Amino acid sequence: MSEGMQGRGAKRIGLLPRLILAILAGILIGTYASEFFVRLVITLSGIFGNFLSFVIPLIIIGFVAPGIGDLGRGAGKILILTVVIAYASTIFAGSSAFFVDSAIFPKIVETVALTVENPEEALLAPFFVVEMPPLMSVMTALLLAFVLGIGMSAIGSKSLSAGMHEIQNIVEKLLSGVIIPLLPLLICGTFANMTYAGQVQTLLKTFVKVYLVIIALHCAVIFIQYFLACAVAAKNPFRSIATMFPAYMTAIGTQSSAATIPVTLRQTKKNGVREDVADFVVPLCATIHLSGSTITLTSCSIAVMMMHNFPVTWNAMFPFVLMLGVVMVAAPGVPGGAVMAALGILESMLHFSPDMLSLMIALYLAQDSFGTACNVTGDGAIAILVDKLTGKSKPANPVDSAAQPSI
Repeated sequence: MSEGMQGRGAKRIGLLPRLILAILAGILIGTYASEFFVRLVITLSGIFGNFLSFVIPLIIIGFVAPGIGDLGRGAGKILILTVVIAYASTIFAGSSAFFVDSAIFPKIVETVALTVENPEEALLAPFFVVEMPPLMSVMTALLLAFVLGIGMSAIGSKSLSAGMHEIQNIVEKLLSGVIIPLLPLLICGTFANMTYAGQVQTLLKTFVKVYLVIIALHCAVIFIQYFLACAVAAKNPFRSIATMFPAYMTAIGTQSSAATIPVTLRQTKKNGVREDVADFVVPLCATIHLSGSTITLTSCSIAVMMMHNFPVTWNAMFPFVLMLGVVMVAAPGVPGGAVMAALGILESMLHFSPDMLSLMIALYLAQDSFGTACNVTGDGAIAILVDKLTGKSKPANPVDSAAQPSI
């Protein structure tokens, strides 16, 4: 899930255009600039990268703990059912991505190691390094977030909950005001260094191929979600998907699950879901259902691992997918919130280096809107299934379904 909170500069030029400009700037700097200037950019990028590493545990605590606490305070069959279905859908999406990627990526992903004899030696070093050690390890932050989240739910602590939400607000401000605006610097430094080392052509060719596979996976998972939900609810899956198309297009335009909720609600109700069910399930799933984001993060991480000759195994990736479904709960309300929330487990579980994390951010953000669109469209399928399992749903309005407004 990724949201649309942006700073003043972002209102003038969006994150994706800034990311593209950063990649182009990095390529130009690495191609034409002197070694001194390239190292200067790499030094500045490295300082920001170290600060990002410092912030990662704060992101985990600030968003996972309040998210778990908020879910725990709900009650009733519909909440439990929605959470279980949403999590199962997210895990199914990530697992499916692993098997498809494992079959296709070895044929289309080139390793950066092929371009130079020793890629690590070809990369330039920064002039100096400013150490910014995190307050705690990623695993410690995850465990603390679980303990606090479950504890808030168990004792019903309003004061602790309020405090954790204030921490969440601080981290959101840090992300939207500092981290996200400076991400282009990190991307620029990474691409400048890899261009200087002669690796960028391999990266760009791989990026395009990976995107095509990811978008195809998004479409396939949406169809599977609706076929299953509509089979249970005795509805027409093609008509239901067509009804949700305005929500899909709105999410592409807004890059925000939250901003798309009004459209998702309207189209979900047109699919025959009871109003009270839709009003509960759709906003909740905007927070906890992240099938599109999980597909993208799984696929991008596999691509980056293959580019760096890392082994890709089910034993390593499945626990990573399981954790993605947890750490992205209540992902921050900023563009790329899902990948920011996932940086910790990319580092701790898959052993990504700072350069690999930078590539992950670039890969993810370049197609962020399509993952968001897959998320919100799948929310409609979950609403159909929950509606059927918790009561008798009404038939979809054939007039509404046949003639949808273009958004």
